[in-house]
Amino acid sequence: MGKLDEVKARIDWLKELFKIVITIMVADIAGVAKLYIDSEIELLFYVGAGMLPIFSVVCIIISRKIDFHLTELGEI
Repeated sequence: MGKLDEVKARIDWLKELFKIVITIMVADIAGVAKLYIDSEIELLFYVGAGMLPIFSVVCIIISRKIDFHLTELGEI
């Protein structure tokens, strides 16, 4: 049962990490939208907009790791 619990713990940890990244991404989108609406398109706007693809890639990586561990869990 040790391997089973270990895989479950990894999946739970990755799910929490995914939630955190999604929350940061939503806040970033809201901040960029606010800057755009206020017509304050300066460095902060471009940094926020540039971080969105990075957050998207991180979400994809995390979801693939979750899928890998779920497959591993199914094999146990």
